Parts: sequence; C-alpha cells; structure tokens
Amino acid sequence: MSENLLILGNKRYSSWSLRGYLACEFAGLSFEEVVIPLFRPETPSLMTKYIPTGPARVPVLIVDGHEIWDTMAIIEYAAENSLHGRLWPEDRFDRAWARSIAAEMHSGFVALRSYIPMNLDRLDPPSVLPEDVQADIARIEKIWTDCRQAFSANGPYLFGKLSMVEAVFAPVAIRLRSQSITLPTICDEYVDAIYALPAFKQWQRDAAEENWIICQ
Repeated sequence: MSENLLILGNKRYSSWSLRGYLACEFAGLSFEEVVIPLFRPETPSLMTKYIPTGPARVPVLIVDGHEIWDTMAIIEYAAENSLHGRLWPEDRFDRAWARSIAAEMHSGFVALRSYIPMNLDRLDPPSVLPEDVQADIARIEKIWTDCRQAFSANGPYLFGKLSMVEAVFAPVAIRLRSQSITLPTICDEYVDAIYALPAFKQWQRDAAEENWIICQ
C-alpha cells in the first residue's frame, strides 16, 4: 500500500482537487485516494477522520504522516519529488513566467470561478456572459496565446513540454468548455491537449461514476 494519501473532493466539481491530483500524477507519485463528498451531512466528520490536524478543505496530500495542504504547496512538493523529470520549465525566466501565471490563476479570476463553477457534466449552449467574466476569459486567452506562440515548437502545452501549469489550468478548460465558449483556435487546441491527458481522462471516468450531485 502507498505511504501517501491524497484526500480529494467530488471529482465532478472540485477544481482544486483536480489540480492536486494532476500534479501528483504528472510527478509519478504513488498515492492512495480518498474522495470526500462535499456539502453533505457526513462531510465534517470525514474531514476530521482523514485530516485530523490540517484545514477542513481539500485537497490534502499526506506523506508519511505529514499533511500538505493548499494546492500550490502540493504542486511544489510534487514537482520537487517528480519521478518524471522537470515539471517546471528549465530556463529560469520561463520558469518564473510559468510560476507567475500559476500564481495569477491561484489568486485571481474570481468572476469566472464564481459564475462558472467546475462541472464535468455541464454543457450549456453559448450565452451572453457578464462583463467581468468576459474580462477574465480575455485575460486567460491572452496568457494561453502568448505561451503557445512562444513555445508551440516544443510541444502542445503552454510551455511546450508538460508542466505544472497544465494542472493549474485544467479546471479552467472544463469551465470554458462547459459553457460552449468560443475560443481562438490556438486556445481551443490547448483545451484539447488538456482533455487528451491520460490523467485527465482517468479523472473524467472516475467523475462519471460518482452519484453525488451538487446543485449549481
């Protein structure tokens, strides 16, 4: 049995859990999953059972009894202990660029996250979005376009090769696709690349088997 335990929320809805999961998968870490259904009567007791000293939120990675919470901390731990080589760009300025956009995603885009919750079952027709949501989407398109134009020769991801920024932006890809939002071709191709990731596909399959429903 793995010595690592990854505590997650519902795979259909939990964007931060998806980020932590992808980070650990990209790094090739061995872990056992525990999925805690969110917003249910049993949620608090399950949080206490599996995360006795950490915060009552997911994801949490437990390694040899040490709790690592906050998705960015999990991402950094996974990158530092990767079995699959570097998961941040090798060049120091490219690496700073990657960390900058990851941090921007981690702390920003509140309008997008509030208006379009992650839901892997959702596929709405195109609609008129509030101005602040449109502004968030325009910024994401700019980030993705700049990165793809700079690094497309090296592979299909934002910095060419697979990196932790894919874990960070995967839930955004779901949000945009769930609203049938028309993207520039270069951005739409990037969403396709995320959806084609084996770890992402596994997450989708697991989410489809869940019976928990959260009204959104």
